[in-house]
Amino acid sequence: MAAKNYLDLKSEVWDTGKCSGCGACVAVCPADAISFDEGEMVLAPKSNGYCKQATDSVSCGACYAVCPRVGEQPAETLGKYLELACAKSTFEVPHKQSGGAVTAILANALDQGLIDAIVTVTEDRWTLKPSSVIITKSDVLVQQAGSRYSWWVPLLAALKYAVVERKFKRIAVIGVPCAVQAVARMRESDNDLLKPYGQAIRLVIGLFCTETFDYTALIQGKLRTDYKLEPHEIKKLDVKGKLEVLKHDGTTTIVPLAELETCIRKGCHYCTDLTAVLSDISAGAIGSPAGTTTLIIRTPTGKGFVDSAVENHKLSLAPGVDAAPIEKLASAKIKKNSKK
Repeated sequence: MAAKNYLDLKSEVWDTGKCSGCGACVAVCPADAISFDEGEMVLAPKSNGYCKQATDSVSCGACYAVCPRVGEQPAETLGKYLELACAKSTFEVPHKQSGGAVTAILANALDQGLIDAIVTVTEDRWTLKPSSVIITKSDVLVQQAGSRYSWWVPLLAALKYAVVERKFKRIAVIGVPCAVQAVARMRESDNDLLKPYGQAIRLVIGLFCTETFDYTALIQGKLRTDYKLEPHEIKKLDVKGKLEVLKHDGTTTIVPLAELETCIRKGCHYCTDLTAVLSDISAGAIGSPAGTTTLIIRTPTGKGFVDSAVENHKLSLAPGVDAAPIEKLASAKIKKNSKK
């Protein structure tokens, strides 16, 4: 049977509102025929209509094979792991989200030559507008640190530039569960078009995620209109069963998630994975004391990167993760979104 192509992806995922917006299909399309428009609540990518397989009968199927919204969805709470730890960086990370542990692990990896590039998300500090970025130096990473994964951005689209143009061979990817699922498909696939991507990705760090928000709908709409918050006033956004908006003046605004339904990407309602169970390391603020990061170390690769950061005095670990709140929130997400 011929591999499914973008027409199948369009009918099964794009047209049904299931698209996660991870950008994987953009990255792996050999014809550069898939892209995302900029604008309010972009629900799915678009195609210019050309497909090597559908148009020229040339075997492909890369976009369909890599999509995290086809096939069975992960539905575990914690997933398989080797170790749970409360972690924090041993050096100052100016814009850290919790304990700065992810930054510490990756900064050490760059300094030690374990990786040569990081695919991650950055933001304009004034407008908070997010974008994908490739970072190759630890000092830049530290300056850019701070989770922007509350915002939607087609993160994995940047992999084409990293793998095909820059030809990086030791890439780390930081992403929310849908991106992690797509990368797992790249790593496991026997599709010749996906192998270069899978082989180039050395480390995958998954971030706990309940859902992602559309930048324009949340910033220009809800926060600016209803809460009179300007983007430059916001220091940090954190989602823990509610949206916590910490301002630079030290005050906090709480926004109930029920108020944010119109700001959440429709595709997020099909995700049943809170903790990025297919990553090498999962990280989040739930389950650990304030000022630390919960790490779920899942694979020998993930453990190797954590151990290296500890040995080089970039990261400190402690026991004491409370798994109960993680499992509770993960179970609630599974129950809610399995009905879709």
